[in-house]
Amino acid sequence: MHAGFTEDPTFIETMREIAKQYADHDEPVILLAMGDGYAELISKHKAELSQTFICPYVEYDLLRKLNNKESFYKICEEYNLPHPETEIITKKMYQDKDLTVPFDYPVALKPANSVEWLDIHFEGRKKAFIIQDEAEFNDIVGKIYDNGYTSDLILQEFIGGDDSHMRVLNAYVDQNHHVKMMCLGHPLLEDPTPQAIGNYVAILPEYNQKLYDVIQRFLEEINFTGFANFDMKFDDQTQEFKLFEINLRQGRSSFYVTLNGYNLAQYVIDDYVTGELDARATVYGNRNKAQYKLWLGVPKKVFKKYALENEYKEVALELLRQDRYGTTVFFKEDMNFKRWLLMDYMFYRYNGRFKRYFEENKGQNL
Repeated sequence: MHAGFTEDPTFIETMREIAKQYADHDEPVILLAMGDGYAELISKHKAELSQTFICPYVEYDLLRKLNNKESFYKICEEYNLPHPETEIITKKMYQDKDLTVPFDYPVALKPANSVEWLDIHFEGRKKAFIIQDEAEFNDIVGKIYDNGYTSDLILQEFIGGDDSHMRVLNAYVDQNHHVKMMCLGHPLLEDPTPQAIGNYVAILPEYNQKLYDVIQRFLEEINFTGFANFDMKFDDQTQEFKLFEINLRQGRSSFYVTLNGYNLAQYVIDDYVTGELDARATVYGNRNKAQYKLWLGVPKKVFKKYALENEYKEVALELLRQDRYGTTVFFKEDMNFKRWLLMDYMFYRYNGRFKRYFEENKGQNL
């Protein structure tokens, strides 16, 4: 462990020492980020780190534009990608008491700077807020800025619908900026706990070539490279998917991709190590429903109890009956008793978390 490793100068100073250990390594060493902050740091120092490591990330200027939700929505407008109606809230607007909400309640509120948000803490903090009235809006904005956040906030129209209106799309783009794999997921349930709202806990594979074509065009036109993870929601009123954000890394639930036959790690190897990926055609995932597997991040009984009753849940239940499902953490080749006990306890705790928070944070927003 290195204290302060999540930011510079400790990050790059530590990585320089680690690079010395791999300077004469016989095999290629790939550097992958497990969070937004690390992805940004790798990109920031990509030129130096690439002397030792394979760093499958975009250039720093582009990463900053895509990571920041405010600039990401401007890019969406430029490339005609649907997104929720959006207003920007600044710290100065809060200080000048110049806060207005141009949308009907409820509204959505989230930080524009997801990296800075990681260091902000206060009671009631969430990844994103669904705000029901003006009093709650003023209270939340005040807590955010009074506790040290300095960047802008994103205020958006709230797109109605339960968790099954969400979609997640993972893509891998090779070093020549060609999309080589796309896999669409259909979340059926999200974590309701305040610190984890927006984290998917059940994903059904789905196929949508029209959506694949839109995202592929966008990624190739901006000269993207590496992993891309999009969150979006289907708007019943406009009958289109509206983009919320792009993550420049694998998401915490991205194992649904590998589970359904598209090994995320293998794409990096084939791209940068063996060179086999360049000649391959683009894979558009989940064409064959006979191969579908449900990804679960909670116990089966939690999914059965809290996922909304609809046709998609019925498909998921049938997959469970056929034992066609999987999780990220339970792996039969890595199942010593102590680890199994820890993972089992972690899953068990979801029962209490859903019982405590689901109605408050999810039930009212259906």
